[in-house]
Amino acid sequence: MTRLLTIVLLFTVYLNCFSQENSTIQGHITDADQKPLSGVNVLIAQLNTGTQSNEQGDFSIENLSAGNYTLTISYLGFKTQSKQVSVQNDGVLTLGNIVLYEGNEILNEVVINGERQNKFSRKKTAYVAKLPLKDIENTQVYSTVTNELLESQVVTNFEDALNNAVGIEKLWTSTGRGGDGAGYYSLRGFSVQPQLVNGLPGLTNGTINSANIERIEVIKGPSATLFGNAVSSYGGLINVVTKKPYAGTGGELSYTAGSYGFNQVTGDFNTALDKEENLYFRLNTSYASQQSFQDAGFRKSFFVAPSLSYKVNNKLSFSFYGEITQAEQTNPMFLFLNRSAPTEASNLDELGYNNKLSFTSNDLTLENPSQNYRLEMDYKLSDTWQSQTLLSKSSTSTKGYYSYLFDFGILGDDTFTRYISKQNANTETSDIQQNFIGDFKVANLRNRVVIGADYFTATQTSNNTGYAFYGNITPEGGSNGDNPFTPEVEEDAYPLSSSGVDAALESQAIGNNKSKYHIYSLYASDVLDITNNFSAMVGLRLDHFDNEGDISSAEDDYNQTTLSPKFGLLYQPIKDRLSVFTNYQNGFTNVAPQLVGNPEDGPQTLQTFDPEQANQFEVGLKTNLFNNRLDATISYYNIQVTDRVITDPSSPFNKIQGGEVESKGFEIEINANPVNGLNIRAGFSNNESTTTKSDNPEILNRRPLEAGPETLYNFWANYEVQQGSLEGFGLGLGFNGASERFAINYESTGEFILPSYTIANASVFYQANKYRITLKLNNAFNKEYYKGWTTISPQTPRAVLANVSYKF
Repeated sequence: MTRLLTIVLLFTVYLNCFSQENSTIQGHITDADQKPLSGVNVLIAQLNTGTQSNEQGDFSIENLSAGNYTLTISYLGFKTQSKQVSVQNDGVLTLGNIVLYEGNEILNEVVINGERQNKFSRKKTAYVAKLPLKDIENTQVYSTVTNELLESQVVTNFEDALNNAVGIEKLWTSTGRGGDGAGYYSLRGFSVQPQLVNGLPGLTNGTINSANIERIEVIKGPSATLFGNAVSSYGGLINVVTKKPYAGTGGELSYTAGSYGFNQVTGDFNTALDKEENLYFRLNTSYASQQSFQDAGFRKSFFVAPSLSYKVNNKLSFSFYGEITQAEQTNPMFLFLNRSAPTEASNLDELGYNNKLSFTSNDLTLENPSQNYRLEMDYKLSDTWQSQTLLSKSSTSTKGYYSYLFDFGILGDDTFTRYISKQNANTETSDIQQNFIGDFKVANLRNRVVIGADYFTATQTSNNTGYAFYGNITPEGGSNGDNPFTPEVEEDAYPLSSSGVDAALESQAIGNNKSKYHIYSLYASDVLDITNNFSAMVGLRLDHFDNEGDISSAEDDYNQTTLSPKFGLLYQPIKDRLSVFTNYQNGFTNVAPQLVGNPEDGPQTLQTFDPEQANQFEVGLKTNLFNNRLDATISYYNIQVTDRVITDPSSPFNKIQGGEVESKGFEIEINANPVNGLNIRAGFSNNESTTTKSDNPEILNRRPLEAGPETLYNFWANYEVQQGSLEGFGLGLGFNGASERFAINYESTGEFILPSYTIANASVFYQANKYRITLKLNNAFNKEYYKGWTTISPQTPRAVLANVSYKF
């Protein structure tokens, strides 16, 4: 009898437990046009678990206990919704149709436990068009580097992250020098710097920290219509999207160690700060230190990024993002080639460069503190209009010793002369934007509109010393103290110490320079759905540039006003699966006035010029096939830069606007998820750039140095075993490379060509529910390779990284 009672009791408990965990929530999600949305995140906040909607927009969460829950429904580019639901025992709660309305990326990055298709592709963003627009309906081309891709590659720096973007190549690393910014890259034949954070200006004099990157958007082609010319180039611009608060509590701790003394600790924590869960806080932080593969050199940095999102009500929300960096480094030493006279060597073999030598010391360092702050207010004016108010402020500084090596071609034996200065510089920027974003129909035609006003100002202060001669070196490792600009032969010693440099700089004047400029802009853009499959994008910017220059003098003051148009057409033969597009995009550069006129005929006069113009025409296609398992972009572009100020061929004392540059090429990007667990990223680009018209024979009919290599390619494949005894184990394999490039390419200097390269990388990892362990091998075959822009800069040899991450 006792045994029978025990069996009955256990069976009753089992039935009770089973019934309590056998409830289901299901529903259907669409956009405002009643089109199903796939991949929408549906999270149960109390359980920190959830699912995603399928291709038909349906979702189902099973095996739930009875109780009251809060559902958070979010999708990139759409406004997040929260729903209170009550689940009964052993029942199915059907929510019916849930409509998500397009809006901004606020509280919508929700962590979901589960497999997301095509992890290396995330092609919906509210930044590229300043509208929540899917890539397949956007006439502009852009590449997105996702945090899943960065995680699979154990990326620890911004430069390696950009290797995954099609058609972009590093020209040189950030030197830390005041005004230089965060390095230079070549994009569609033109140099560009990463100066945009979450769609707003964000500057730095050092390397961008990778710990707070949610994704990187490389936006292709002249983009002045929506972004102006202060943060973009004719080749495009780079927008860094940071990690933002999300609904729920969680975080991650990570430690990475590797070759050349690399150590990095990162932390990520997210939580609600109120009981109603309307105020969320997220903190990302990182400390990293690394030495060089050369005989001297190091970098160490501390980074903290607090962020807040506050949902006041269904109409009003606020967001705040901050990034604070303290960094110290030795500045990278490039070999600067002479731009006006031929070097004795024309290639690396002749130069005899010992790239293990740094030609500096760890006693000569630069500090690069920087701060970026952004505040956003979003208010829903009606069902069709919303207001977006944005404010950003940036401050970046440089303090310490900066030196460079230049080949004057005077002493022979490929001798490079060192010049050094003590830096004390600062750049401050402020930006205020007001956008009105609408989604409405006129005569049954859908319009997605942004109308905005923008004010941007930048102030640069420099209290640097002048540059002092500080010895010579040869690429093989020789040194001497003979100043090339004195008649006598000196044999002085120049120790690479702070005391020695301070003594040499005592005679140098300290600058007291401060300059400022302002940009006032109005812009508008409309995506008009003419039919269900055919749309047009049209935009226009009115830009007024007011240059104060040196604030102590009015002689360099000038202002210019520019119109920047944009137009695009897009047709979808297969709705949301295949689109064919063409675009016209514009960029511009403000040109300072110059003195003209023959001095023998009297005083010269100041002549003003129209802004320089760049116009791009592009055609291509985009795909999103096989239930989001294959997306590809193929495009051909032609960029014509006109109105460059050149010397009048009929008079050396006059200037005319007639210089021209042509940059054309094609790009292919593929993101594929052919089977569960396998994600592939591949890209190929080819660019032809030529200075087609100029009074300067040094550059005429030659490839500009900023254009970088003609051909670039990248590939990365990552596979994780989905089931069985090896579930969670995975491998990553890939490569990236470039064709040869010109370090120097002038009529008088001839050519100095840096060779082509292909760099192979690999990883092995184990992924569990809460943690991940990865071993990464960079530059697997220890390839010696170089990059440069009138410079020669050796790149890192083979390196091993080990990472352990724990999520909670």
